[in-house]
Amino acid sequence: MSRVKKGVNALKTRRNILKQVKGYRFRRSKTERNAYEAISHAGTYAFAHRKDKKGDYRRLWNVRINAALREINPENSYSKFIGALKKSNISLDRKSLAALADENPEAFKKIVEKVA
Repeated sequence: MSRVKKGVNALKTRRNILKQVKGYRFRRSKTERNAYEAISHAGTYAFAHRKDKKGDYRRLWNVRINAALREINPENSYSKFIGALKKSNISLDRKSLAALADENPEAFKKIVEKVA
């Protein structure tokens, strides 16, 4: 069986890894072993934070809805409004409610009046 040298493949792998860590600081951008570890951690964080981003947006929408409700009537609250929405069988998600509150306050006010 003939001998297979893996120099070309090793160089290609090294080059690709170091390309991915361009811009990282210190040894993480220069040595293959540290670069590989930095890439694996970065991938883990990226995956986790893609999941976190969804919760961050939901919290932002809740705050925007609550602020719009307080503008209409200071005694309104987000939790009471969402409960009343569910009781009146209005199925609007928080994203669209927040967009309505921000871009079209008159329509949002009509929804609040209908629910109350």
